[in-house]
Amino acid sequence: MDMRYTPEQADLKRRAAEYARLLMRYEDRSEAAGGPLPQELVEELTRAAMEAGVYAINMPAEWGGAGLSLLDQVIVEEEFGKVTNCLWDIPWRPANVLAHGDERQREKYLLPVIRAEKFDAFAVTEPGAGSDPSAGTSTATRTEGGWLLSGEKWFVTCGDIADFLLVQADAGPEKLPTLFFVDKNAPGVEMTRVPRFMHSAVNGHPEFTFTDVFVADEDVLGGVGNGYELTKEWFTDERLMIAARTVGAAERCLQLARDWAVEREQFGAPIASYQLIQGMLADCAVDIAVNRAYTHQVAWEADQPGTDRKTLHAKASTAKLAASEAAGRVADRCLQIFGGRGYDRTYPVERMYRELRVDRIWEGTSEIQRLIIANELIKRGTRALALPTH
Repeated sequence: MDMRYTPEQADLKRRAAEYARLLMRYEDRSEAAGGPLPQELVEELTRAAMEAGVYAINMPAEWGGAGLSLLDQVIVEEEFGKVTNCLWDIPWRPANVLAHGDERQREKYLLPVIRAEKFDAFAVTEPGAGSDPSAGTSTATRTEGGWLLSGEKWFVTCGDIADFLLVQADAGPEKLPTLFFVDKNAPGVEMTRVPRFMHSAVNGHPEFTFTDVFVADEDVLGGVGNGYELTKEWFTDERLMIAARTVGAAERCLQLARDWAVEREQFGAPIASYQLIQGMLADCAVDIAVNRAYTHQVAWEADQPGTDRKTLHAKASTAKLAASEAAGRVADRCLQIFGGRGYDRTYPVERMYRELRVDRIWEGTSEIQRLIIANELIKRGTRALALPTH
């Protein structure tokens, strides 16, 4: 395994970093507004992402996407993770399972997303079904020409700007888990609340209710009964991207804290000269280096033909668990190094401290990641997770 970047990957990292620095110009504006940015500015930043080749990075080039491998996507998302206020949502990354749609679904749903004409959102979580998706009560009942969908979904990330949702519901009397394309403006769809969370994100995470929403047969994704498998595939990629972004966020925190420690003087000397500060900086560097290496390894393995998808699912959980928890430690130490200034919302390290907290919750809590990892160990032994599969 050669972990050196190819010239193309080095150029990709440079372009992603340049675009991330562009987004950073608008962090304070987003924070002051409580998250949202003016639509015309978002459109301008969207065009810039397309020009930089960092939009729809997970979709094939022949469909208009950037056509990047998972490792290449990790390289990009690591740079995006250095930006606060979830501004990395602007260079849109469609749900990977949209690629499983048939030709009609691709034309109607996916291609407009790749062209930034529409946006998608994934709706899985319910009031009584978070870590346990099998506890979901959303149902799809057979009707002439399709289904009547009823239920409630929470924490639908970017649902406020989405044009359509991918809704998981139990279909028919057999309660077969299925993904449905649902137009957000369809009769019976209501966005009931947009909660305010710890972070000030550019897009929201609203709640929806569905009351006898008609969904045509042609708007079932991947066939009836395949919802769990598609959702698991979505989770695998999303967890890897969370790992990458949290590594990037931790790196920015460390860079800021290191620069501050070198410049800030107390008791007649830079605080970087004191061993307690040095220890915190060193621990941060270790957390970042180890998690970057493992996240890159797992992404590289995922790109190799023949990789076992069940083992990959557990490895993505390992990467997400380790990187998100390490990033939380890094942000905490770096805020401490800044002292009182670290608690000021105008400082990026304060925003990182708040924003990184959710990475141990969404797309599967740390506790669920541990269960996935333990299950893989029990079924397949230690070698499956400990060693590269290629």
